[in-house]
Amino acid sequence: MSITVKYFANLRETVGREQDEVEYREGMTVADVWKQLQGENKKAISYLTAVNMEYAPEHAQVKDGDEVAFFPKVSGG
Repeated sequence: MSITVKYFANLRETVGREQDEVEYREGMTVADVWKQLQGENKKAISYLTAVNMEYAPEHAQVKDGDEVAFFPKVSGG
């Protein structure tokens, strides 16, 4: 039981890889996925998230087999 995690744009460079797999746990949220990936190496990174290619808030629950994407916030003017 796992969740596929993908990183996009300069966030991919920041974490040093394109994707990860994390073990699914009952009741897991997007924020829990990020915390599990960071472990002791917690970086203050501002990001947007998507679950199965749809924008999702950090408190959104994930299910076994889901794909969670993290990508940097973009500002423009």
